Amino acid sequence: MTLAQSCNHFLDLKDIPAATLRHILEVAKEWKEARRGMPKGMVDAGAPLSGYTLAMIFEKSSTRTRISFETAAHQLGAKPLFLHSGSMQLGRGETIADTAKVMSRYVDIIMIRANTHEAVVELAEEGDVPVINALTDRSHPCQLMADIMTIEEHRGPIKGKKVAWLGDGNNVATSLIEAAVKFDFSLVLGCPEAFAPYDDVLSWAEEEGGDVRVVTNAEEAVWDADAVITDTWVSMGDDRTGSRVRALEPFQVNRALMAKAADDALFLHCLPAHRGEEVTNAVIDGPQSVVWDEAENRLHAQKAILAWCVGKL
Repeated sequence: MTLAQSCNHFLDLKDIPAATLRHILEVAKEWKEARRGMPKGMVDAGAPLSGYTLAMIFEKSSTRTRISFETAAHQLGAKPLFLHSGSMQLGRGETIADTAKVMSRYVDIIMIRANTHEAVVELAEEGDVPVINALTDRSHPCQLMADIMTIEEHRGPIKGKKVAWLGDGNNVATSLIEAAVKFDFSLVLGCPEAFAPYDDVLSWAEEEGGDVRVVTNAEEAVWDADAVITDTWVSMGDDRTGSRVRALEPFQVNRALMAKAADDALFLHCLPAHRGEEVTNAVIDGPQSVVWDEAENRLHAQKAILAWCVGKL
């Protein structure tokens, strides 16, 4: 089965044209500026999604994703519905296909924070409304839209810049690799051999001509980088063993490591952070950190994503 052609799904950056992703970001920037000084609870002028309903399914707990999407829907004039999978029939054995068919009769957009990527793809395949991937075990595309927006706010166009990733080659790393290709920047991922990114996403990046490398040395990864990005070493549901943490310890982002990057390098982290593990307080609270702008930009980027999904951009 193929994805419904009438739906603008936002599942993975690699599946969306670079020009479309750029347009979404530019609109996000414009809408952020337009709201400057406005009360956060005020609806945007024209309420572009007035009358729309956004269903938000959560199989994983959340702070930023829930608040940013719910606020985004409100500011656009849409109605957000928070749905925990454990309180749905989905959590009692109803199939994803049946859930998708039913929800498509009720709502205009479905956002899902899911345990598996396959579940999100099936939801999009079986339903008749746009589906947004708000995080899976495979990728985290909404986060990367906010990250690119944040870097460009502070350092101008990201094209041609060098970005470094430190730690596990996880879902955020997957979307970062795809972003490097779509937005034409250089990416070096510093990962232990046992925690390298997925082979298929690296192969895709190579086929697309992306400037993406994986190294096993943290200093080599961050050398002269314009931005340094990391994430928690242990994602929800992952095994938190001593061996895993020990393997990742050399990739901690601290002052000494940041000193190897460009003098004006930015530090980003999708949060929540495990302070003292993947990043030290001196870095995340330091002058190079833009993590709070990054967190805020989830809201603005996702507003533009929502509008694009229903053909309002």
